[in-house]
Amino acid sequence: MPDGEVRLDKWLQVARVFKTRSKATHACNLSRVKVNGVTAKAHRRLALEDKVEVEIGDWTRSLVVKKLRDRPVRKAEAPELYEDLSPPRPVMDDFERLMRRRPVAREKGAGRPSKKERRELDRLRKNLEV
Repeated sequence: MPDGEVRLDKWLQVARVFKTRSKATHACNLSRVKVNGVTAKAHRRLALEDKVEVEIGDWTRSLVVKKLRDRPVRKAEAPELYEDLSPPRPVMDDFERLMRRRPVAREKGAGRPSKKERRELDRLRKNLEV
């Protein structure tokens, strides 16, 4: 950790914002991560008191860096690395959750649906009737 700085993608993984460093890097490449209001790349160096904004679907997490770590910490210690200023995560209703799933794609002539696929189709039809 030279000069009290750490890479953005490493810190996002250590702070458990993303499960893996490659997912953090991917989010940075897709411009879903901002540092101090500016879109940031994965190799950007973070400093104390930087404000990190991460878009996760409909939800934007706002975190202020309180501690810099580039090595994994215990799950209980991860929230000590930042101050969370983000609003609570929006709750999706069951219909929204179903609509976000990939549709069951069946090629013509592929045979009957499996038991799992049939249940998903029945669930979808039931929700559309209500």
